[in-house]
Amino acid sequence: MTAIENASLSDLPEDVPVLIAGGGPSGLFLSLDLARRGIPSTVIEPRASIDPDRPRAKTTNARTMTHLRRLGLADTLRNAAPLPVSYAQDVIFCSGLTGDSGREITRFRQAFQLVPGRYEQQPECGQQVPQPVMETVLRDAVAGSKLVTLLTGLAVGDIDYGSHGSSHAAPGSSGPRARVEVSDAAGRRRAVECRFLAGADGGASAVRRGLGIRLEGGSAELSNISILFRSRDLGDAITLDPAVQYWVLGPGVAGMVGRMDLEGTWWAIIQGVDGREDFDATALVRSLIGADVDLEIVATDPWTARMLLAPGYGGDAAFLVGDAAHLNPPWGGHGFNTCIGDAANLAWKIAAEIDGWAGPALLGSYELERRPVAERTIRDAAANGQALAYHFADPALRGGGAAGDAARLRAKEALAVKQSEFDALGLVLGYGYPSSPLVVPDGSPVPPEDPIRYVPSASPGALLPHAWLDRSTSLYDILGPGFTLLVDAGTLAGMPAQEAYEPVLAAAARHGIPVTVTAVGPTDDGTPMADLWDADAVLVRPDQHVAWRGTAPDAAAAAIGIAAGWPPEHRISKDHTSKDHDRSPRVDAIVP
Repeated sequence: MTAIENASLSDLPEDVPVLIAGGGPSGLFLSLDLARRGIPSTVIEPRASIDPDRPRAKTTNARTMTHLRRLGLADTLRNAAPLPVSYAQDVIFCSGLTGDSGREITRFRQAFQLVPGRYEQQPECGQQVPQPVMETVLRDAVAGSKLVTLLTGLAVGDIDYGSHGSSHAAPGSSGPRARVEVSDAAGRRRAVECRFLAGADGGASAVRRGLGIRLEGGSAELSNISILFRSRDLGDAITLDPAVQYWVLGPGVAGMVGRMDLEGTWWAIIQGVDGREDFDATALVRSLIGADVDLEIVATDPWTARMLLAPGYGGDAAFLVGDAAHLNPPWGGHGFNTCIGDAANLAWKIAAEIDGWAGPALLGSYELERRPVAERTIRDAAANGQALAYHFADPALRGGGAAGDAARLRAKEALAVKQSEFDALGLVLGYGYPSSPLVVPDGSPVPPEDPIRYVPSASPGALLPHAWLDRSTSLYDILGPGFTLLVDAGTLAGMPAQEAYEPVLAAAARHGIPVTVTAVGPTDDGTPMADLWDADAVLVRPDQHVAWRGTAPDAAAAAIGIAAGWPPEHRISKDHTSKDHDRSPRVDAIVP
C-alpha cells in the first residue's frame, strides 16, 4: 500500500483487519510476515523518522537472519550493514586497547553466530548491524508492499475491547474486535476498529496499559552509558586484532568498545555507573580506550538493564509483541531477536484466524509458546549481567612479568562464565515448544535446555534441523508458506509423496489448511533425511518448527488438524472453505 510520513487522521481507515501499534523492528516485521500470507495491516508509529544516532540493538542472530531470508530480506540487510561479517567475528577481552596496556586476556570466537561463508546450523549466519539500519530496511520493504500501510506521526491511545460491529468491517473480521483511539501531534483523535490489535509499542506500551497488564520483575543496581562517537585515529591506535567487541577491564573505567562502521564511527558502553550523576562523555571514552586520540561525541544514552516480563500476552483481539511483553538486559544481544521471534510466531496464527482455518487453540498458543522463551532469555541475560567488565577489572592485568601473566591467566579462567553470552546457540536455536497444544509428542526425549550447546532435533516442538541440499539451497528454502510435510525421498520406494501421504491432503482440505507435501533428500553430503529426523516424515509449521514426526500417513493426517489448533476429535465438513483466500492443499515435486 503505502508509507505516509506525518500522516493525518484522514489517512486512517475506519476498519482494518490488523492494526499494529508500533513501527519498530517487531511491528514492521509482523506487518511484512502478514503480508507474505496475504493479510493486510496498518502500522501506527509516532516517529516520523529514524534517529541514526540511537543504535541500541546491534546483534541480529542467525535465527532472525533466517526469518529475514524467509521474507527475502536477508541479503538486503547484509548489503546495508556498515560492518560486514568478514571484518571480524570475535569478542576480545583485554586490559586495554592501545600501547603496552593493550594486552589480550581471552577471546570468544565466532561470537553471535558470525561465521564467514556457508553456515551449517541455519541458512543464514548472524550479522552485526545497528537497529536504525534494520528499521530502514524494514521500512523500505513496507513501502514496497501492497498490503501494508505505515502511518507515522500518529500514536495509539485508549483501547476498548469487545464485540463491535461496523458497516466497514473487513472480510474475515468476525469475532472479538478492538476499537482503538489514534491521535495526531495536535491531540486530535479518531477511532478505528480492527479484528486484531498487535501491541508492538515498546516498554511503555499503550496496548499493554489498555489490557490492564503490568510488567513484572526488577532492574540492575548500577546503570550504564551508551556513547556514540567518531574518531579518525582510534582504529590505527588499537594494537589488538580486529573484533566486533572489545571488553576493556580497565582499572578506572570499564566497559565495551566496538566499530559501528569502517568510516570512523564507534560505540562504547561504560558499565557500572551511578545513573544519577552527571558525566563527561569525552573523559569516559578517553579513559576507556586509554589513548589521547581525536574524539567527537555524537550521542549519549544512559540506561539501566531491566528484567521485566508480562504475566500475560493478551488474547482474543489484542496481543503484546516484543518489548511490550518483555524487557531483556542487552547482554548477549537477545532482546531484539526475541521480539522478532514473537512476531514470527504470531503472524501465521493471525493469518490462519482471518483465513478461517484456525482451530480454537491456535491463538492461545502464542502466549503458551513465546512467554517461556522470553522468561528463559531474560534469566540467562540477567546472569550475564552479574559478570560485567568492572567485575573483572584489576590493575595487575596491565602489568608485565610473571605477576602480570598470572593475573591475566586468573582473569581468563574467571571469564569462562561469559561463554553463554557470546556462544549462545542453545538459546538461539535450541528453544522449542514441546508442551504446546499444537504439537504431537512422540515420547522421545526432548533435548535438555542449555544456553550454549545446541542439539539439532526433529522432536515435536523443536526447530526443524537445518541441512543443505546443494551448495546454495537450504532445506528451509523449500518450505511452503503454510504447513509443509517433508518426506524422505529414500523411504518412498518410487511412490510419489502426495500419493503415499494422501490422507494428509484430504485432512488439510477438510480443515481448509494450506499444506505442501514435498519429498526431499538426501543432504548434499549424502545423509538421508530419515537419519536427520529420526523419522520418515516431519510436519513443519509455518514458523519452521516441527509439529509431528513419524511414518504413518494416518497419524500425519491427524496431526495437521492438531497443529492448526483443532482438538484431535474435531472434524469439519468437506465443503469447508477458507473465508477470503484459496487455500487448497498444494503438492510440490521431489526436491533432490
